[in-house]
Amino acid sequence: MNSCKIAVVGATGAVGQVFLDIAEQRNFPIDEIRLCASTRSVGKKIKFKSQDIAVELCTPEVLDEVDFAFISASGEVSREIAPLAAKHGTVAIDDSSAFRMDNDVPLVVPEVNAEDLNEHKGIVAIPNCSTTPLVMVLNPLMKKSSVRRVVVDTFQSVTGTGAAALTEMKHQSEAILNDGPVTAKEYPHQIAFNVLPHIEPFQENGYTREEMKMLYETQKILHDSNILVSATCVRVPVAVSHSEAIHIEFEDSISPNEVTEMLENEPGIRVVDDPFSDVYPMPIDAAGGDEVLVGRIRKDISHPNGIAMWVVCDNLRKGAALNAIQIAEEMMKRDVVSERNWRK
Repeated sequence: MNSCKIAVVGATGAVGQVFLDIAEQRNFPIDEIRLCASTRSVGKKIKFKSQDIAVELCTPEVLDEVDFAFISASGEVSREIAPLAAKHGTVAIDDSSAFRMDNDVPLVVPEVNAEDLNEHKGIVAIPNCSTTPLVMVLNPLMKKSSVRRVVVDTFQSVTGTGAAALTEMKHQSEAILNDGPVTAKEYPHQIAFNVLPHIEPFQENGYTREEMKMLYETQKILHDSNILVSATCVRVPVAVSHSEAIHIEFEDSISPNEVTEMLENEPGIRVVDDPFSDVYPMPIDAAGGDEVLVGRIRKDISHPNGIAMWVVCDNLRKGAALNAIQIAEEMMKRDVVSERNWRK
């Protein structure tokens, strides 16, 4: 399959807009594109490759005419549209959490587990935007030694919530700097000049749903239910890019130099690590880029087999839109897009 017809569901959202940018930048082979969103956006014109394309509703007729439906919307929307797409023989690549833990739905980061795409049944899920960089660094290191435990603290930008959260942060910042009143709608508290150790609802065990996602998704993607992940997910007043402080406990001892060498040879990863020259990954450096940046690689002094590192990536690109496009590219390469190749 050399080219395809696609529908972008959620085309007016932050991830949808980045998706269109990346598709144009990578010259993703599109024969026809349909841009879909909610009723309030119908008729709005969006420019793609110098064409003004009108937004429409995602109807069964639209799904019947495309090869891929890229869905970046709420879980509720995904649960409605993704099965409908599969029913019409269209592959749904879904960015929500709706299908991630479904046993019949592959959860894929192409650099890590592309082979899982061979088993899809019409729906492919994209991991949480904090899980993706974590599994990308764990995967090559596991070839050297088994991973017993991971402790990860995430520092997640407001665009992980959406465009409205970014606007609210800007308005709050302006209000604070001008001694004005601050209102919070997108989060329980103000996000400007603040950090919130609270992403998604809290569970009975004291962790948030976001933190539990990182455990379960990591185990599924890496096909290893023995890996233990303890996460603390924090919302920070950053526009774009998620950062992670990762501490890994291995079965055997592994040196920082070995870690660096393995990660330098891994596609999609760039090591940025010269701390004595003030060189390390930062959100402003990752924003707009496609690579996962890794630095501060060092021995964890609290454990003989431990390694610590600092990881940053653009949550809208590799954390979402880019991963979706890479999945489609890999599926076309493997010739598993056509309904006759997956409908059983």
